[in-house]
Formats: sequence, structure tokens, C-alpha cells
Amino acid sequence: MTGSPRGAGAVPPELFASFCDDAAVFPPGEMPLAEAVPAHLRHVTAAHAPLVGPLVVPRARLAELAELTTGYDAGSVELSVTVPSPEETAKALASAGALRAARPRFLEVAVPDGMPAAEIVPRLSTALSHADDHARVTVYVEVPRDGRRAELIASLADSPYLAKFRTGGVRAELYPDERELARAVRLAVRAKVPFKATAGLHHAVRNTDPRTLFEQHGHLNLLAATGAALDGADEAELVAVLAERDAATVAGLVGALSPEVRAAFRSFGTCSLAEPVGELAALGLLGPDLTKDLL
Repeated sequence: MTGSPRGAGAVPPELFASFCDDAAVFPPGEMPLAEAVPAHLRHVTAAHAPLVGPLVVPRARLAELAELTTGYDAGSVELSVTVPSPEETAKALASAGALRAARPRFLEVAVPDGMPAAEIVPRLSTALSHADDHARVTVYVEVPRDGRRAELIASLADSPYLAKFRTGGVRAELYPDERELARAVRLAVRAKVPFKATAGLHHAVRNTDPRTLFEQHGHLNLLAATGAALDGADEAELVAVLAERDAATVAGLVGALSPEVRAAFRSFGTCSLAEPVGELAALGLLGPDLTKDLL
């Protein structure tokens, strides 16, 4: 969704509000949780804190998190918990809620192989009906990269749950190509299902990783493609935006976006918060108040 064209330059702060979820403990960074928690709290007290989303932690590591945060202030760590299946959501929420230092705000629910698309939302709703305070938590459902995608997104449109798209990983085949990602974005936008993205968005702009040679999507390309989809762009146009490698061009597209685009593309997970903040600053998209601690 575009506003008046601005080109590259500092954008309204709302455009990047809570844009970067702190997934430091996940590959490829895999920061030890004992280091990730204090690092996260430094980010949320830094000048760039408005860009920082929750700390993302797997459900299996909540007990470890509880031990590490016994001395922290109550509710000091905003949390998103990844969950391996819909049936595990209530237990995950209860475990997270029992952590004095945690503020559980999000659940990110994986879908097991073979689970029919028609059963995913009902199973999730049944599980969460037994969870206290579930209405206070935003739930993302990871959309499988298979034939279930369209049906699941359609079912999410009739539910309180949002979508999560996997955009990369530790192997080349975990990265959807531009056409696959364009179709997923277009489906979500047309169904009015907000989404987040996770994995592989290591840089602002589309690139080839020099170490692995993986083709990596840019988080700004994805933001610009979402805006284009909201403006009615067709699949070919979205593919072109996702494939754009010129940083100035991508920054210009983002500079013309209205903050309303974030109602559709909520956030993305990054294992290094310093990288996206630094790249946004280098592109001139952040105001001086957000970048003074990067100097």
C-alpha cells in the first residue's frame, strides 16, 4: 500500500514498529539462551527499541528460561513461543504464563506433516479453549509449503489466527523461490490474513549468500511486495519486487509505503537484531533518534 512517494529517506517510525522479532536462539545464530536474554533486554532499552519485537523461544526451552530469569523483574521479557503442534498450545501457554519474568504475547504453531488443512484450525481452537488468558495472545499458524496452503489460509480468514511463512533455513530447499513466496503473500493479502515471516531473511535486500550460495529473500523486498499486493499487483509484479537486488530501488519502494502495510506483514524473525537495524540505517530509512546508539 503506497502513500505519497518519498523515495529513500527516513520513513514514519510506525513503518518499522516492532518489525524485528528476536530469534537469536535459532539457527544459524544459535546464541545460548543465557546470553540471548540479557542481549534482548539491552535491545529493548537501546535507541532502536521501537523496532524490536518479542524474544522468540521454543516451548521445549521454557524451563531453561525460567531458571535463567528468576532474578528478573516481573513481566520484563516479552515472549513469543514456538509450538510443535496445535495440541501443544495450551501447555505451552501455561508454561510461559508461569514464568514471572515473561509476558507471553505470541504463539507460533507448527503444523505436523499429514495433518489435513481442514482440521488445523478446529484442533487449535479446541486446544486453546482449555487455556487461560488465550484471548490475550496472538497466534500464528505456520503455513505448510505444500498443497494445504490455500485451504489453510482460507480457513485462517474465518478464524482469529494469523499466518506464518517460512522464508528460508539451513538448507537451500527450505527457501521458497520468488514465485512461491509471491503466491503465498497474494493469497494472504486477498484473504485479509495478516502474516509474519521467519528464517532466511538475513538482509534487507534480495541477495546470494557468499558462503552458502543460497538465494535469500530481503525483508524489505517482502515488505514492498506486501504493499504492492495490497495495491492489487498481480503475481508477476510481486515476483519482480521480491527479485529486485538493487538496494536503492528497494529502499525507494519502501520509502513510498504507508505504515498501514504493517497491518498485513506484522514482523519477521531475525537471529541478529543488529543486522537489520544497521542495514535500515545504512539505507537512510531510520531517523537519527533510532540510530544514535549505532554510531
